[in-house]
Amino acid sequence: MELKLKTISKSGIEEAFSKVTLYRYLNEPEEAESICHDILAVDPENQVALRMLGLAITDQFTGEGTDRYVEVGGIFQHLSDAYERRYYTGLLYERRAKAQMRAGRPPNLLVGLFEEAMRHFEEAERIHPPGNDDAVLRWNRCLRLLQKFPQGEVEHHDASLHDDDTAPLQIVRRTRAAS
Repeated sequence: MELKLKTISKSGIEEAFSKVTLYRYLNEPEEAESICHDILAVDPENQVALRMLGLAITDQFTGEGTDRYVEVGGIFQHLSDAYERRYYTGLLYERRAKAQMRAGRPPNLLVGLFEEAMRHFEEAERIHPPGNDDAVLRWNRCLRLLQKFPQGEVEHHDASLHDDDTAPLQIVRRTRAAS
């Protein structure tokens, strides 16, 4: 038996999407992610698969440095619709902030992430499709979370997608004593 990935049929993509949705509802994001990769192997530009892949990965965020923020940011930048690029990038920052909040990070580290999410939601709101207020709903949720933070503890920190939110390591060089 040869151990290599098998390819699904193009006619099976719709059924595969239903399984992605099911596995996300069952809180099995790794399964959903795997199916998205199978869909993208057959249809690399499939916009629904790209969205679902990014969301399945954000479902796995724990608030640790191992979270795949940069990867998801790249996935969402491949969305062809400008509204979706902005909206889903906002979701990325919001989900990152929420994961870090669950991990017990202090509010001053979360403010920049929520603000960055809100900036993307504002950009999405400016170009939203008629009748779609999703960006407004997400912006409001971020603001409500920010309002819960004690005001004295909050400082603004710029957000980025890089995994640099842990304390920097200091390298100590020892010099050899001259003889």
